[in-house]
Amino acid sequence: MLALFDLQQRFARAMTTGNGTALVGHLLGGSDPATRLAIHSRHYATSLATALCEKFPASAWLAGAAVVRDAASAYARLYPPLQPCIAEYGRDFPRFIARHWRAAHLPYLEAFAELEWAVGRASIAIDAPSLSWTELANRGAERLVDSTLGLQLGVYYVRAAWRIDELMQAYLGGAAPERFGLLNTATLIEVQGARGAFQLTRLDPATFAFRTALVGGRTIGEAAEAALAIDATFDLGNGLRALVAAGLVTGCAIGEQEALP
Repeated sequence: MLALFDLQQRFARAMTTGNGTALVGHLLGGSDPATRLAIHSRHYATSLATALCEKFPASAWLAGAAVVRDAASAYARLYPPLQPCIAEYGRDFPRFIARHWRAAHLPYLEAFAELEWAVGRASIAIDAPSLSWTELANRGAERLVDSTLGLQLGVYYVRAAWRIDELMQAYLGGAAPERFGLLNTATLIEVQGARGAFQLTRLDPATFAFRTALVGGRTIGEAAEAALAIDATFDLGNGLRALVAAGLVTGCAIGEQEALP
């Protein structure tokens, strides 16, 4: 008799590959265990594919529902969930669907699906209390330079080679225009949202570099250096004030010591 761990491993492989040959002989009860296992396997793949399709309705609008469903089914087999929370599933799906042979004529699909993922994640986030400018400034300029900032969980940054934010707005508008011109130009987008609402904001390259560096855990000084490398006129004070004014800063810390409001 197989140990529980080995049985679980074989069951997992049967679900992800669709091949339950190594498991059927260990199943008890009923007259046709292979058929019962096949039902479980189909349900597994269908459930994951459905969950992905529900997360990417805008991509289905753009590429076609059949394309997204086909890609989602393949993705579910190749990349089973690694976390118990289904909300986290599909983070790499934008890259996967962009390589689908039926999407070859849509070079902007990956970036568009990436934006849709960010919008979906931002819209279900919950805002944390934000710091005021006074609370931040009271730390002193010298300490601030070596500090890291905590930002709202519903903030994401998307870099695209197309103006996909305009395409997303067209989808959200609920009308399919007869003609739509999508410009092939670098577009840097901040997605900010919480509790079902979100907004898209285009950022200049220096501000985008500054904010993405902060999200990546860099200190304020390091983030400023990243911005200044792109634009020598970048003003750190204004950059911080804009971030605080938008309600995006939730904490400030030096090392492991966090300064609470």
